[in-house]
Amino acid sequence: MSDIAVPTAKPRSFLETLEIDLRLLGMVGAFIVICLYFHFDTGGRFLTPRNIFNLTIQTVSVAIMATGMVFIIVTRHIDLSVGALLATCSAVMAMMQTQWLPQTLGLGLGHPLIPWLAILTGLVTGAVVGAFHGYLVGYLMIPAFIVTLGGLLVWRNVAWYLTSGQTIGPLDPTFRQFGGINGTLGQTGSWVVGILCTLAALAALWNARRNKARHGFPVKPLWAEGVLAAVIGIAILGFVAILNAYQVPERVLARNFAARGEEMPEGFTAAYGLPISVLVLIFVAIGMTLIARRTRLGRYIFATGGNPDAAELSGINTRLLTVKVFALMGALCALSAVVASARLSNHSNDIGTLDELRVIAAAVIGGTALAGGLGTIHGAILGALIMQSLQSGMAMVNVDAPLQNIVVGAVLVAAVLIDIIYRRRTGAK
Repeated sequence: MSDIAVPTAKPRSFLETLEIDLRLLGMVGAFIVICLYFHFDTGGRFLTPRNIFNLTIQTVSVAIMATGMVFIIVTRHIDLSVGALLATCSAVMAMMQTQWLPQTLGLGLGHPLIPWLAILTGLVTGAVVGAFHGYLVGYLMIPAFIVTLGGLLVWRNVAWYLTSGQTIGPLDPTFRQFGGINGTLGQTGSWVVGILCTLAALAALWNARRNKARHGFPVKPLWAEGVLAAVIGIAILGFVAILNAYQVPERVLARNFAARGEEMPEGFTAAYGLPISVLVLIFVAIGMTLIARRTRLGRYIFATGGNPDAAELSGINTRLLTVKVFALMGALCALSAVVASARLSNHSNDIGTLDELRVIAAAVIGGTALAGGLGTIHGAILGALIMQSLQSGMAMVNVDAPLQNIVVGAVLVAAVLIDIIYRRRTGAK
């Protein structure tokens, strides 16, 4: 498609030409500063392939829930029960794998259907509980703060009663592959996914440019598109290269060969590559972004958050919308429970503790406005990564857990203050 007749914007600066969100750029800058600080403070141990791999799989569970919290906060609600609901879903799935399915259906431990039936049950449980919360908020008009605060107490203890307060495990081997190190794509599979993601991102850039040109809107110069494409490609493929640099220990390889009755070839090496849990997060991020930008549900969510009264007068069923948003949040809690319990290889009573605070903080740090009507999925994921980087870095430099929570709380308040100041100065709503 020729760009000769397409009007081009005439911005005043390099960043305006690239059309980069300054808040997003600020978050990326903050993330880089945090990583560099802890890297030097730990003697070069923070930015190693092994630690980046661990940081990535530790972020996934909170990041998945943070994408749903964006929709909750955008519609001017809050959900304080996500950590407790995660625990209940985890307990349900653990009991399904170890006791209920083997005893009820007569499926032996290790049956190929067990992990998938457990995951399906967990997702349904999360969605039903979330829809119940949404019904109480949307139709009975109970404030979401009260409903989910009660849910925090209820579901945390429901999880305890389901398991009689015991740790349940080990979980099914197939199920554990969703946790991280127990399930990765390997070097070749990671490169394939990385290349596909890069091509998809470039296609999205080109499609956005074509749509703007088709409707007569100004488009960025081709050199600016090229810079963005290069940055995206380097970021994705560089991330894959770092994960592929984390080699499987020789003893683990030898044990795997021995389990198959084979002898490991001399000099054989293998990389962990991209964790399956990260692949799940990628699919969630793409799906939630498409919902936010390309569906009627997404338009209704942001319209309701921007002005609930106007949205209702325009014909949007805001009560049913509230049920849908909370049901989606519940399903994402269940998916996070899969990742969290699979990473631990069991269900424990304290799983998901304080996750509600981390999830809300990730969404707010990522730019979701507490006043409603504004938020992004990628911002919430980046916020979760920043939060986890702070906690992991402080743990590596032997900062006590209470002080870690103090820092996280201070960062959350500072993020909200910075967002308020930014909106006042730029006139953003």
